Amino acid sequence: MPGTVLVPTGPLTNIALYLAEHGTQKIERIVLMGGAIAEGNMTPAAEFNIWADPEAAQRVFHAGVPVTMIGLDVTHQALLTPALAERFRAAGRVGTFVAELIEFFKQYHARTYGWDGAPIHDAVALAQAFRPDLVRTQHLNVEVETESELCRGRTVVDLWSRTDRAANADVGVEIDADSFFELLLERIATLG
Repeated sequence: MPGTVLVPTGPLTNIALYLAEHGTQKIERIVLMGGAIAEGNMTPAAEFNIWADPEAAQRVFHAGVPVTMIGLDVTHQALLTPALAERFRAAGRVGTFVAELIEFFKQYHARTYGWDGAPIHDAVALAQAFRPDLVRTQHLNVEVETESELCRGRTVVDLWSRTDRAANADVGVEIDADSFFELLLERIATLG
């Protein structure tokens, strides 16, 4: 019988505590939204969910359960643009709500990145949990910086095998954004 797939979309404190108390027996895998290969969004080096509790994140990456990291590198490839927002509005009340949220969040992304749209970070992780074909991953080593003042919370991804550390995570590197948004629209349209 398959185990549980956990999809944490925030700091990993509770996941690390659960694993410490109960182990990994009933967990099939963890698909987390967090981290990045490149830059952060909380600091120049760290993405918020990992930055908030890097010690917990390091324990999760080394818990011995399959981990898929859906980081900013992937979620930033799937922007909900104004044209897509109109399609969401046409999908009903929930779609309109999502489009209005994106209208708010795109202000930050326009100022920070110059984008005319915004990512839906958490939905990418959830979609990957049941449609793994949406995100291309690479099996790599991920360590979490827990000590550096400048880089605390950074996911250090050994993209080019510079170390001899064993791979411990499937790291998202590319998303089929069109298929992701089609799936999201299809699901949202079924919600009242």
